[in-house]
Amino acid sequence: MHYCRHCGSAATVRIPKGDDRPRQVCDACGAIHYDNPRLIVGCIAEHGEQVLLCKRAIEPRAGLWTLPAGFMENGETTEEGAARETWEEARAKVANPQLYRLFDVPDISQVYLFYRGELQDGAFGVGPESADAKLFTEDEVPWDSIAFPVVRRALEDFFQDRARRNWPVRASAIRR
Repeated sequence: MHYCRHCGSAATVRIPKGDDRPRQVCDACGAIHYDNPRLIVGCIAEHGEQVLLCKRAIEPRAGLWTLPAGFMENGETTEEGAARETWEEARAKVANPQLYRLFDVPDISQVYLFYRGELQDGAFGVGPESADAKLFTEDEVPWDSIAFPVVRRALEDFFQDRARRNWPVRASAIRR
């Protein structure tokens, strides 16, 4: 960032008074611009013994499989964002979404929140950021073609928890 989002003047990196981290600070109006972690929200959409995955049509990781998920937008709850992303990527709606999995990924400044719920009417399709969408049983999941470590871990936990019929809300960190 070179210019202040508030007044358009030059911004420089420095530690603001009372802070302990370098931040972008406007040289004219003094506005402090924080660069905080991004929230990624998505769903594990269940249909019987299957889960819905999307093949990515965009980078990063185009051509690999993922859960329908993406960046949360301003003005929405995490549940609303997960539902929107599920619709955008897989043209699917999930009934009774429940928060299921949270991952902190500090090395890339991201936080992932996955909900789980029942795929409404078993209906889904392919959204503009997906090349394909498909239902998979645990044995059919293309484990070697999963796009992101958090997705693989969420699916592994999901299938273990489903076998136990136990659905705790789990939180953990993934580091390099």
